Amino acid sequence: MNLDNFQVCDRDLSDDLLSRYLGVNSIAVDTETMGLIPGRDRLCLIQLCDPSGFVTAIRVFRGQTEAPNLKKVMEDERIEKVFHFARFDVAQLSHTFAIATQPIFCTKIASKLARTYTSSHGLKSLVQELEGIELDKTAQSSDWGNAANLTPKQLSYAANDVRYLLSVRDKLIMMLQREERWELAQKCFSCIPIFTALDLQQYKDIFEH
Repeated sequence: MNLDNFQVCDRDLSDDLLSRYLGVNSIAVDTETMGLIPGRDRLCLIQLCDPSGFVTAIRVFRGQTEAPNLKKVMEDERIEKVFHFARFDVAQLSHTFAIATQPIFCTKIASKLARTYTSSHGLKSLVQELEGIELDKTAQSSDWGNAANLTPKQLSYAANDVRYLLSVRDKLIMMLQREERWELAQKCFSCIPIFTALDLQQYKDIFEH
């Protein structure tokens, strides 16, 4: 991992990093948690990557309920936030910090709309095909709760989960536009906050018969 292009912060973005991220038009975002259920499994780490490839990892500590600089970035409507499976990350940010993330691009939704020739829409498969890079996912299921003592392997894994998202987004947009599905994708992205609100209130399959 290139440490010149990577920084770890505690609890929130510094003012310098806030200025850096407010100065771009898109950022890649990911989170690491103790599990997959918001409200039970707490948020532990937030990763941001700007178009230059600069990654920041924000360590979140038990009981923390505010990250005002992060909130400013995530709610700034001039900056597109690119996630892989945005529904989960947006829910975690909403639950933990009351952040209303906008605008949103989800590479998983985009992949499902564009890459209909495959059923493999995980980040590893997506990066492998579109970037020619094989991600190491061995640290994915590990203890993220010990924020003060995350290992270099965990931090490297976390950084790589955002490092390629902006490039992947660009390639998916080209595919969506080529297949005339770009407008549909944008409508799907706009629905993510609604699904997030339903998830946080534990509604399941509300659109089924």
